[in-house]
Amino acid sequence: MKGVIVKKLIALLGAMIISMPAFAADNACMSQAAEKKLSGAAQTSFIRKCVVDGCEATSIEKKLAGAAKNSFTTKCVADGLQPYCEEQAKGKKLSGAAKTSFMNKCQAGN
Repeated sequence: MKGVIVKKLIALLGAMIISMPAFAADNACMSQAAEKKLSGAAQTSFIRKCVVDGCEATSIEKKLAGAAKNSFTTKCVADGLQPYCEEQAKGKKLSGAAKTSFMNKCQAGN
């Protein structure tokens, strides 16, 4: 029982460490968009491109390829866009299924 809990904690810690570059990239991207005084579609486009570029650079640093790179990049982009998407959903006063649908689409990076 203790071994299972320890394994889950280690897996959680590993996931958090892997996600950190995404959160750092997102904060930097949002700051850069604010400095450039971007809003609307220009802000959205800039932040998404910035997060995607950051995740791709991180996957190269980690020397990932193939399915591992695709999986990492997809999760990294979703994690990186989460704070931005949350802010957008809050601004639109979304909740429940509407918020879930919006978040899924927003975090897909499309």
